[in-house]
Amino acid sequence: MNGKKTGKLILGLLALAALAVCLGLLVYGVRQTIDGPASAEAVPAGPAGASIAVSATMEPTPTAVPTPTPVPTPLPEFEPQRRGTRVITDTAIMVHGEEQDSYQADQAHTIDFGAPEDYAQVEGIVTFRGNNFRNSSVHGVAALDAAAFGDHWRVRSGGLNSSGTYWGGSGWTGQPLAVKWPESTKKIMDMEDWAKEKEDLVEVIYATLGGEVHFLDLETGDATRDELHLGFPFKGAGSLDPRGYPLMYLGGGVPGPGGQTPRIMVVSLIDGEVLYTTGNGDSFAPRGWTAWDSAPLVDAETDQLIYPGENGVLYIIDLNTQYDEAAGTIAVDPEVVKFTYTSETAEKYLYGMEDSAIIWRDHIFIADNGGDFLCIDLNTLQIEWRFDCLDDTNCTGVMELDETGHPYIYLSTSFHNGWRSYTTAEIPIWKIDGVTGEEVWHRSYECHSLDDLSGGVQGSLSLGTGPLEGILYVSVARYPDLGNGRVVALDTDTGEELWYHKSSSYSWSTPVCFYDTDGNGYVLYTSAISSKMYLLDGLTGEVYDTYDFGCTVEATPIVWDNMLVIGTRDQEIYGIELK
Repeated sequence: MNGKKTGKLILGLLALAALAVCLGLLVYGVRQTIDGPASAEAVPAGPAGASIAVSATMEPTPTAVPTPTPVPTPLPEFEPQRRGTRVITDTAIMVHGEEQDSYQADQAHTIDFGAPEDYAQVEGIVTFRGNNFRNSSVHGVAALDAAAFGDHWRVRSGGLNSSGTYWGGSGWTGQPLAVKWPESTKKIMDMEDWAKEKEDLVEVIYATLGGEVHFLDLETGDATRDELHLGFPFKGAGSLDPRGYPLMYLGGGVPGPGGQTPRIMVVSLIDGEVLYTTGNGDSFAPRGWTAWDSAPLVDAETDQLIYPGENGVLYIIDLNTQYDEAAGTIAVDPEVVKFTYTSETAEKYLYGMEDSAIIWRDHIFIADNGGDFLCIDLNTLQIEWRFDCLDDTNCTGVMELDETGHPYIYLSTSFHNGWRSYTTAEIPIWKIDGVTGEEVWHRSYECHSLDDLSGGVQGSLSLGTGPLEGILYVSVARYPDLGNGRVVALDTDTGEELWYHKSSSYSWSTPVCFYDTDGNGYVLYTSAISSKMYLLDGLTGEVYDTYDFGCTVEATPIVWDNMLVIGTRDQEIYGIELK
């Protein structure tokens, strides 16, 4: 090899070496941007327990990267003894009519609920407390001048004689639903022509104790279509399909005339036809009381209806929905998965799930009538944890995620007279870690009770947002004495009571937080026998205005912009302006 060729070869090798160094530095810089600086030391980052390496020798140039969506922490294995001796002792599963030892959802039926703001694909308030976190029954904001109640419309509702009792008007939970249907959907409904033609129609849909479902124009109270008469008193709100399908899901709260057994119903809102019923006379159930006060949820991706029952069964119903809007038809062909359990507390007291469940990702959180609060994996039907909630729980909890995506649930219970005491009993309000089932804090109120009209917390718990961020609102019934009640505002970090408002009677209604266009937050609070609804400052509890219905009010209102809607036990539905 001559000198010229040797020189060229050396230069070439040097060039390749330089190129390799440059490429290495480039790859290193890219890895700094994606993975963080390299090191043997690692620190946890985020709830998923992922690791980010930390450099001990150099500080890389900071690079702006998008903030990743927090990955929820997997829930741990169920530890049945964690909460003492009163535990779940057995479970049972039935899949499409056959009992099974275990369950695993296939890919097409794998449940994974998202954020509450993504629950409904149609504009509306489609279930009790709005969504899968049960955190709102409000749509929009109000333009207020005086923070007061204004004009109202009023519609008469009916009643129903059942099992020796007259059921009239709207009771607990009694929340109306509301929806702004797409114009194409309105056209195929058995709706008044003027309602079909009205732009921006908001239809209020109200199931009542009289066995009726009313359909009303939010603005005027005019009937948008004929009411349905379905034969059972409805205590729960029921639910609309969050996909905007013209379907309603609801169940009777007590037997109908002639002793007809309450059942789950899937109702077409095209023509009012009941497409499907189930749950009545279910031999799989541990309890014979087949009532349905819970408001179910629908998983839009898997087309499944998730419905807890007071018979102690959790129903997962594959609807197999066929909806042809162009043809104006809708049908379902359901297949059912059932889950139940044996509990030492429920055996002692009562089986049955009366509250409306929370669902986060693939887990359902539900309390029962016998002292159990359960976290259940919906895709395996395994109980992940149990929390001892002491008593017959009727109230619906509320969930929030912290800044890392970690879930917390706020829950309380009632005082079933004679179970723990015949005088007074402790009613804790808990903050519970949704991953572990461990208590974060509790604050207790010593409540009174009657046999059929329990004290404690019966309405849902409400979380403030925006200007009311960090405040939990709870109605406590029969405290500090038998005839009274309070709405209390608690600090969500500590449980400290920030303020309270005492009314002249107990309340079973849920406090409702709403907001105005100026960024202020308010609370609506309704007492029962004293018949009053209060408009409160959400930060201080100051009373801005009071509305007197002159009759018992147990229901929970909704708010849509400047209108609220609520029913009374005196068989009236009110639409009241907020001004």
